[in-house]
Amino acid sequence: MTRNLQYKIEAQHHGKRIDWVLKEKEFSRAVLIELKKDQTGIRKNGIWACVNELVQVGDILDICLQEEGTSENIVPIEGKLQILYEDEDILVVNKPYDTPIHPSVNNYENTLANTVMYYYEKQGTPHTFRCINRLDRDTTGVTIIAKHLLSASILANRLQARAFSRVYVALVEGKTKEEGMIDLPIGRAEDSIIKRRIDEKEGKHAVTHYRRLEVFEVAGQIVSMVALKLETGRTHQIRVHMSAIGHPLLGDFLYNESNHMLTRQALHGAECEFKHPITGKHMHIVAPLPVDMERLIHQGLKLEEDRYDLAAKLNSINW
Repeated sequence: MTRNLQYKIEAQHHGKRIDWVLKEKEFSRAVLIELKKDQTGIRKNGIWACVNELVQVGDILDICLQEEGTSENIVPIEGKLQILYEDEDILVVNKPYDTPIHPSVNNYENTLANTVMYYYEKQGTPHTFRCINRLDRDTTGVTIIAKHLLSASILANRLQARAFSRVYVALVEGKTKEEGMIDLPIGRAEDSIIKRRIDEKEGKHAVTHYRRLEVFEVAGQIVSMVALKLETGRTHQIRVHMSAIGHPLLGDFLYNESNHMLTRQALHGAECEFKHPITGKHMHIVAPLPVDMERLIHQGLKLEEDRYDLAAKLNSINW
């Protein structure tokens, strides 16, 4: 994979070192180290340049990111990949349920990474798998994959700085309030390495905002469809918080053992807004609902349309 970038030096960067200019454009130390290994990595006015060289107004910096390596430990496996957006820098997909992000013990060939590696192998393109936002195995929705080291570095830093806006959609038991904020600390359950619980003494600060989108009845049970935004990113935060206020997610085997309307928790990463790592363009991506959640919504609302217009519904929310 080769990605070429070009920057024209303007007045604010006159007399600065090349590495200073690139760091201001969010090039990390690791990226600069890789660029220095190749004489085509950084060129000033067409000539190979050291990072400590100074630039003047009108100079042209050409950056060549080259990656010939691939994620050798991830086996390419053919599978369905619902692509929501793709360009030279990022790939955004709608992750299905029952799909871990990365291979692990007993999950070597059924992950999103396997499918993405097959997608690029089929194109003859070397690819190192770098997933930016990670969803649980059974949570569906918007998943961002960086296509080179620079986009990965920039997006990872922005995610850590909470510069992404993400909205989840869940189906929960009962009729919720029209909107609400849940501010309850979350900690580990004493008898489990996986399960979390509300822990007022030692739990970590956690805040969830929700808006009710729909309410309907299926098989004699009242169900609310809610949109959720997180101020914090604790493990199982939505699942724990909604259970704590008496509205556990449908199909959640950890926090709602008695509900079997679905075979997994009804949670979907529906919407993501962020600034493109290279172009700076505002990105707004909505992932269509998965089949199992949409089936229940159609059944409960008695819809005639083929698809539930999730994007329009989310657009109507005032956070």
